[in-house]
Amino acid sequence: MATLTEQLKKQGVASNADIDWLNQLSADWQLVADLVSADLVLWIPTKEGSFIAAGHARPATSATIFYRDISGEPSDKALSKLIKSAFDSGESTDFTGASQYEGVPTRVAAIPVRRRISAKNQEVNPTPIAVVTRHANLGETKEPTRQQLSFRQAGEDLLEMMGNAQYPDLGNQTGSRRGAPRANDGFLRLDDHGTVTFASPNAVSAFAKFGFPRELVGENLTEAVVLATKAKLRSDEDLAVVLAGIAPRRTDAESKSATLSLRSIPIKLDNDRTGSIILCRDVSELRRQERELITKDATIREIHHRVKNNLQTVASLLRIQSRRANSEETKESLEQAMRRVSAIALVHDTLSEGLSQEVNFDEVFDRVLLLVSEVAASHNTTVRTIIDGRFGQLKSEKATPLAVALTEVVTNAIEHGLVDRSGNVLVHAERRQKKLIITISDNGRGIPGGKIEPGLGTQIIRTLIEGELRGSIVWFSPREGGARVVIEVPL
Repeated sequence: MATLTEQLKKQGVASNADIDWLNQLSADWQLVADLVSADLVLWIPTKEGSFIAAGHARPATSATIFYRDISGEPSDKALSKLIKSAFDSGESTDFTGASQYEGVPTRVAAIPVRRRISAKNQEVNPTPIAVVTRHANLGETKEPTRQQLSFRQAGEDLLEMMGNAQYPDLGNQTGSRRGAPRANDGFLRLDDHGTVTFASPNAVSAFAKFGFPRELVGENLTEAVVLATKAKLRSDEDLAVVLAGIAPRRTDAESKSATLSLRSIPIKLDNDRTGSIILCRDVSELRRQERELITKDATIREIHHRVKNNLQTVASLLRIQSRRANSEETKESLEQAMRRVSAIALVHDTLSEGLSQEVNFDEVFDRVLLLVSEVAASHNTTVRTIIDGRFGQLKSEKATPLAVALTEVVTNAIEHGLVDRSGNVLVHAERRQKKLIITISDNGRGIPGGKIEPGLGTQIIRTLIEGELRGSIVWFSPREGGARVVIEVPL
């Protein structure tokens, strides 16, 4: 199914500003559908002058009318007339005749959608850019409760603001943190002074747990929270702004007994704020889990950091020991061990810097090459290393053995292939859907006899690639000279 942006661009009648506005509307109109207990459908104009459905929101507070998504479908003849009337006149229009959809009696209204020209001023583009139709299911009609009436009035206010380009708000800062409150979680209606005029039962329960024992209706919400938390609020902080309903914001309020997620939506008439909607949700358990995860992440990062420090200490001891060794063979063995330990330390260092247990292996390999440059310097060789392609993100259990194996392979290319000469080492990484292919080539003397010697380095490489990574490795000398190693690692 095509996205809203794709459908708008396909029709070619909407500007980029129109597309941004309608995307913001569709991201925030589920609340309106829940409040008015009706399906909402977004209709956009086509090149031919007709309208197609570009989005659909079903209510969580009542039965839907459209059991299948109608996005991408054209409007029928009767509905098209209603949509066109609202679009051309710029006024909300109700369907006057009897309306049914698949045998279900419905009440339909069309609301034109306008947008503000910019977030810096209140100037509105006078021409509608789309139409939203509201489809209420009359088959469920019964005497509405006070909560349903309050929900419906709030939803009607938001639909009117939608037609006046005051909803959604270009400066919307509701955020994306877990625990976003919905209408049924807890609903408060405030007047323009911040006094509660209606509180749903769930909202009353949430604030009772929060620490406010009295009835909310008739109370100033800011004063109620101050009483529950026993803390003063600065007028410019997010919580004070949300509780007064001044701006569209979302924040948390914490007391000794509970944490509430709060979202404010100002209600405006002709750019004047007449009141606000406050949605609330008890997120105490969610925030407790998040704090535990943050603590665990910090602990894991600290462990990686300490492991890295310990490995670097071991590498330093090996380096000191190699400098004191009298035998060249012993010295070389200690230096190789030092590089292997340092390669493992690089992966732990990268893991200690982030919360994910995956590493950007391109960054790790860049640092591996710094170790290899020391090898070239010790052999009085000038080696140019060229990296082509990208490794991408790898899990830590794959990154560690691969880092050590590649350190060995590139070191061997310098120590054996480019011994007593200068040259190039090319590393090509190709990441496919299910495997990573790495090719290391040099323009050195090649593999003597075309067969790799079964030394300790070769044994370590095979063990890591074929054993731990369940991959494959092949050495050969191409016709043009030099040596080439091809490694395949399943992802």
